[in-house]
Amino acid sequence: MTAPLQLRIGVLHGDGIGPEVVPAAVKVIDAALAAQSEVAIAWQRLPIGHEAIAVCGEPTPATTLEALDILDAWILGPHDSASYPEPWRSQLTPGGAIRKRFDLFANIRPARALTGTDAVVPKMDLVVVRENTEGFYADRNMHVGSGEFMPTPDLAMAVGVVTRRACERIAHEAFRLAQSRRGAVTIAHKANVLSMTTGLFRDVCLEVAQQYPDVAVDHQHIDALAAHLVRHGDSFDVIVTENMFGDILSDLTGELAGSIGIAPSLNSSDTKAMAQAAHGAAPDIAGLGIANPVATILSSAMLLRWLAIKHDRPGCADLASTIETAVDTVITDGIYTADLGGDASTGTFVEAVTTTIARL
Repeated sequence: MTAPLQLRIGVLHGDGIGPEVVPAAVKVIDAALAAQSEVAIAWQRLPIGHEAIAVCGEPTPATTLEALDILDAWILGPHDSASYPEPWRSQLTPGGAIRKRFDLFANIRPARALTGTDAVVPKMDLVVVRENTEGFYADRNMHVGSGEFMPTPDLAMAVGVVTRRACERIAHEAFRLAQSRRGAVTIAHKANVLSMTTGLFRDVCLEVAQQYPDVAVDHQHIDALAAHLVRHGDSFDVIVTENMFGDILSDLTGELAGSIGIAPSLNSSDTKAMAQAAHGAAPDIAGLGIANPVATILSSAMLLRWLAIKHDRPGCADLASTIETAVDTVITDGIYTADLGGDASTGTFVEAVTTTIARL
């Protein structure tokens, strides 16, 4: 009999609703673990954000980053860096620092409408594959320093970086993912205006497409694509794009699928992965017990699927399927939080999911 896979997973609550939704995901995973013997998880709590400022004197402590080095993966809550005191408010966010340290170049963001919810596009089931290290984002696109600068107080400029290497590796992620889905990739760009930067992104993705003859490929300008998603978002499978476009499109598709509160997200490299929901910290509802934990729960399921591939252990994928089925069942039964039009609290929803898992 094969020994259980022993995983070490970090738990970083983050800010705002993070201390509510991250423990919710851990509780759901623990419920799924209880029914099997193939996988065991040792959780390690680590401070980040406001908690870390209070305990360690900074939002992204070196001790936390060093602990992540030896973990298999981790779950990160949202950050509310706008509320940090200076100098940290103006520095790299905790999530950005982690992504940069571990070169988490692929940001995979599914958007799937859930049965029983009032989605704008009821049959939407797509994935935005976002290049996570370059583009116009100042906290990620320069080797040293910021990509933004102000020659005068009245003139601000930004440098957008696009490299062939980054385009190639994210394109491969997108095409491999499409092979496991419905076999279609749409490349989002703005090459009619940003001809050298997003033009390079488009062209490299088209070159990589030649290695995947079983996958259909097309490309669209980002503005036209956004309009098409609203009208017929259910016709798309995998969308691959650069950093900023991917951030915007994934928020759009999350809402079209029902709510940003159900939009999961996985950040990964070839060796490390981090589950972090697409939504923010929502400080206005923090502590009220009404936050939607679905995005973080489903992000954690994505993390388990990534671990299944890395360790060649189907048991992790089975855990993910159990969690996803339970979430779908509970929502279909009409139990969901206020952002989806329901009246369930965070705790009520999680309890319904864990009870459902026990019956599966």
